[in-house]
Amino acid sequence: MSLLSVKDLHTSFFTDAGEVRAVNGVSFELERGKVLGIVGESGSGKSVTAYSIMQILAGTGRIVSGSIQFDGQELVGAGEKVMKDIRGNRISIIFQDPMTSLNPTYTIGQQLMEAILLHTDRNRQQAWDRAVEMLRLVNVNEPEKRMKQYPFEFSGGMRQRVMIAMALACEPDILIADEPTTALDVTIQAGILELMKDIQKEIGMAIIMITHDLGVVAQLCDEVIVMYAGGICEQGTADEIFYNPCHEYTKGLLRSIPTADDNGEKLEPISGTPIDLLNMPKGCPFAPRCDNAMKICLREKCERMQINDDHAAACWMNVRKAVKGE
Repeated sequence: MSLLSVKDLHTSFFTDAGEVRAVNGVSFELERGKVLGIVGESGSGKSVTAYSIMQILAGTGRIVSGSIQFDGQELVGAGEKVMKDIRGNRISIIFQDPMTSLNPTYTIGQQLMEAILLHTDRNRQQAWDRAVEMLRLVNVNEPEKRMKQYPFEFSGGMRQRVMIAMALACEPDILIADEPTTALDVTIQAGILELMKDIQKEIGMAIIMITHDLGVVAQLCDEVIVMYAGGICEQGTADEIFYNPCHEYTKGLLRSIPTADDNGEKLEPISGTPIDLLNMPKGCPFAPRCDNAMKICLREKCERMQINDDHAAACWMNVRKAVKGE
């Protein structure tokens, strides 16, 4: 049985301008010890999918329909008491910006200990020892001294390490990392990713890595979901997505990645702008930006088609190839 099973999830935000359908029919499975990557442009529904799992949506947000089962337990409609026991304890999340996630008026030690005292039966001394141990695990130098310092005394990379330590303090079954390296420079980013990989192997947790950086996905993930306009346009193993992309949006993302052997060639950005979620088109949401769009793409959405056992994509180009026997 999968550790996490999301089926036909629909999440909307109800605004004065209308209903914003941020997540439209997302389904996936996550097994223990696996790393799932969710990629796509800003506004594609990646973070809202994660926040739906954690039940931490903004006031106007609501799960309209669908199922989220964690370890056999249904989370949709489970109530705040159930979610309090799961959040931070069995499912943890690292947010994009550690400076806005850490309270500037409390020391690092106080904030780490709070999570440990809340979710475990440790006393204050044991919580202190565990917090120091976690800082040491994420390679923060002089952890005892650092425990007494405030967030502003840490660099961006060090603050992100603190957030990882906080998320892992209770040894969760699932770690959701919401673009954890976005604000960091390349060398710090590489160190953070290597750290997450090592810790994941050590404690055997599953990870959901949310990012727009396909380089991060290639480095860390076993399976990949490509999202656009709140839906999944392609899903498969990392090898399948990188070496056999079957949706025009995925191909566009891959073309826009700089390579070491580009011979001075210009990158090919995806033309146009992301779709307006208040005014979703009838057909494929990517059609207005797709160079290979056909008439049917504008009229009708394509259902996800199984390319092979490890790969599925929702693109009319695959149907065309199948009909022509290509």
